[in-house]
Amino acid sequence: MTDRLRVSMTMRPASLADHLFDVTLRHRVRAVADLHHVVLDELDSAAARDALATTDVLVAGWGAPRLTDEVLQAAPRLRAVLAATGSAGHMLGRAARGRGLLLTNARRANSRPVAEFATAAILLAGKRALPAARLYDRRRDLIDREAELTTAGNNGARVGIVGASSTGRLTIDLLRPFDLKVVVHDPYLSDAEARSLGVEVAGLDELMRTCPVVSVQAPELPETRGMIGAAQLAAMPDGATLINTARGSLVDSDALVAELRTGRIDAVLDVTDPEPLPPNHPLWDLPNVLLTPHVAGSIGNELLRLGERVVVELERLAAGLPPLDPEPLPATPEA
Repeated sequence: MTDRLRVSMTMRPASLADHLFDVTLRHRVRAVADLHHVVLDELDSAAARDALATTDVLVAGWGAPRLTDEVLQAAPRLRAVLAATGSAGHMLGRAARGRGLLLTNARRANSRPVAEFATAAILLAGKRALPAARLYDRRRDLIDREAELTTAGNNGARVGIVGASSTGRLTIDLLRPFDLKVVVHDPYLSDAEARSLGVEVAGLDELMRTCPVVSVQAPELPETRGMIGAAQLAAMPDGATLINTARGSLVDSDALVAELRTGRIDAVLDVTDPEPLPPNHPLWDLPNVLLTPHVAGSIGNELLRLGERVVVELERLAAGLPPLDPEPLPATPEA
């Protein structure tokens, strides 16, 4: 290529770029492209439009403004959007398809920390760590584990994974060294794929009824919203733990609160519906719930993994190579 690519970054807050791209990664960007000196946290000002006018590649992080038709008109040279996020199709306006833009995401890079979090939560749930901690705090004395934690242990225990997504599959892989029986519910998982993953396939109701630990890792789709409702939660064994690192909308929030109030099951919730919860929501005060603020995904030094993925995609684009993680443009993008 005779002309160097011109790259702009957009995300909110703009300071996020410092966490995604350290000195080494920025050096790699500048080795193959000219990088605009300002990270854009909006795309409507005159200064932002001036930057877009000469931008070939837009690197988008969390909170990036939508690429409306007006924004795309201001970026006549734009040929690729490289997202340091799990998906980016929601950013695009209707004009994107006509432009034939290349869209990539860092979904696979972001799957790793989510799967690690889910794996840790699964193992702790199997050891009955939450109820044990509550009991210990209440007694503040020696606990007869054999008498009071009779269902604890990860030796041959059944673990249910709801959704053979990229994160779900990576979690299955991370669980391989442990003596667990992994059961998966995913209507799109073939028998051959299940055999290759070394898992048992089950319907959702059977999985919920037979697995003391259930990890929700399905994507948010119209057909998955509310897929775990009152009937599924009531079917869980006494002392079971529900883990959700996917999206809060996959679990009926009212039904979950009602079941948790019985004290019969525990929950580890990294996502909720709504998110964040209002200050007076009952989930804050239930003793059998561990709430974390959506930290399963990339945070801290894990953000560099996302930046690395974007830089690799940029290097491949500059070299005329196909992308590693292309994302199809949405069939009916919003206006």
